[in-house]
Amino acid sequence: MQDDDSELEAPVTAEDHSEGSAQAPVTLVEYGDYQCPYCAKAYALVRALIQRYGDDLQYVFRNFPLQELHPLALPAAEIAETAGLLGDFWPMHAWLYENQSRWVHGGTNALLSSIEALDLDAARFQQALRKAEVTTRIRNDVEGGVQSGVHGTPTFFINGWLHEGGNDAESLSEAIDAALEASRQASR
Repeated sequence: MQDDDSELEAPVTAEDHSEGSAQAPVTLVEYGDYQCPYCAKAYALVRALIQRYGDDLQYVFRNFPLQELHPLALPAAEIAETAGLLGDFWPMHAWLYENQSRWVHGGTNALLSSIEALDLDAARFQQALRKAEVTTRIRNDVEGGVQSGVHGTPTFFINGWLHEGGNDAESLSEAIDAALEASRQASR
């Protein structure tokens, strides 16, 4: 049985950054921080889970920058959300995690190199970066995470419930398999 503090308080909507079908029997929500080294490790794991579960899994990413620990986490989230306004959230998301060590050690200028790396129009990007939707989305993600009991990153929810096991392949796969089985039982 789950306790009330472990429920996802901000339901998944069409506004979320998601991969996979909204009708998938399992939804995996991650609250992540682009500068967090554990989130970078989880990125590779999530990619493998998406590959493994295919149409049975919807993946949702939400921002939870831990600014006290990671001074570039908020600027990285702003860059990801700005890219999202331009239709390039997932390529930027991938670039930020796949190149994390490079931009973390290189600072803001290295972080901004993502715009060039993805061949985005710098002028359009700068205009979009100033839009209120960028900060509003990040703030809403963080507030939803706090309401849901998120304290660190990465934090995963599976079908609306906090995943309390480890953030390793075996633990997440077991939890997804259990959610799939529960979905199958419920549909009988």
